[in-house]
Amino acid sequence: MANNSAYKIDFNRPTIVGKELYYISQAIHNGHSAGDGAFTKKCHKFLEEALGVPKVLLTTSCTDALEMCALLLDIVPGDEVIVPSFTFVTTINAFVLRGAKPVFVDIRPDTLNLDETQLEQLITERTRAIVPVHYAGVGCEMDAICAIAAKYGIAIVEDNAHGLFGKHKGKYLGTFGTFATQSFHETKNFICGEGGAVLINDPLYLERAEIIREKGTNRSRFFRGQVDKYTWVDIGSSFLPSDILAAFLYAQLEARTEIQTKRQNIWNFYHENLQDWAESCSVRLPIVPSHCDQSFHMYYLLLPSLEARSGLITHLKERGILSVFHYLPLHLSDMGQKFGGKPGDCPVTEDVSDRLLRLPFYNDLSEADQSYIVKAIMEFEPSHIPMAT
Repeated sequence: MANNSAYKIDFNRPTIVGKELYYISQAIHNGHSAGDGAFTKKCHKFLEEALGVPKVLLTTSCTDALEMCALLLDIVPGDEVIVPSFTFVTTINAFVLRGAKPVFVDIRPDTLNLDETQLEQLITERTRAIVPVHYAGVGCEMDAICAIAAKYGIAIVEDNAHGLFGKHKGKYLGTFGTFATQSFHETKNFICGEGGAVLINDPLYLERAEIIREKGTNRSRFFRGQVDKYTWVDIGSSFLPSDILAAFLYAQLEARTEIQTKRQNIWNFYHENLQDWAESCSVRLPIVPSHCDQSFHMYYLLLPSLEARSGLITHLKERGILSVFHYLPLHLSDMGQKFGGKPGDCPVTEDVSDRLLRLPFYNDLSEADQSYIVKAIMEFEPSHIPMAT
């Protein structure tokens, strides 16, 4: 696939791996290119069988999947939702839209996941949900999180945008909570441009999830012949992606092994070839606990300082390589401060946010390009960057 970027090596590049274009033509010729067509059903079945979950429903984005979860939990003004400050805005915005107050929790310094040891002290009688984010596709400490949630009768909504097919202690990420959400945005392992899915792990929510996803109607039951007409029965919205997008996604899912193998090789190449440089320059590489099978979603560096990170970004840019930072602390954002967030609330998040740098990572990133990236990184010495005064 041609690279039309201004960079020699871009940060991300969506790739075609198999029958994407053929399946799109099939979706059009099937005469059903709107939502819940043949390829949508194929994606549902593939994910349900692969993950062993009761129900998967494709959505137009991971954001929409999270908004569905907020509707399913009947979130109302005054409810509280615990969320890591180090995540994308939609992780919490989906609940704020329903009137919830975000309660920000800091992250662990090793995996950069929600710090489960801080959870219990944040729970109040108004806490309705805990939203762990499996950062970089490395699982949160779900045993502890699930035990705390069960103790207080609180729902878990896993934001698994990074972690499809990752595991925690042998169990797939996305299968621990009441619900989980997935992303198929073009920056993820499996893509369709824009897309997502909600995983319904509690069968009690199956029927209502279908209704909310279908604009608040019982249309799905009608098409299964369970009712002779469909009508408006609940609140809802239009969360269905086009079957054209599902066709593209299904081809990606079919190539699951090929995609994951390529990404594992890319991750391993970085990890093996940057070890010595990282150690000599006080740079920390990603930490993956032995009980976690990661999804190989990204590769990042934790530089010694903000100045060192900025210096490396510039250094790589001068060599035609685009590297990027990641999340800014949500509790310090304009909206976060309106909810009471202030400096010092999540010190690990505040520190990591200043120092983390993500390297180019996409399915057809060649070993030659990776070698070029690694060589460029190894020419950089963070200690030569002056510290801010």
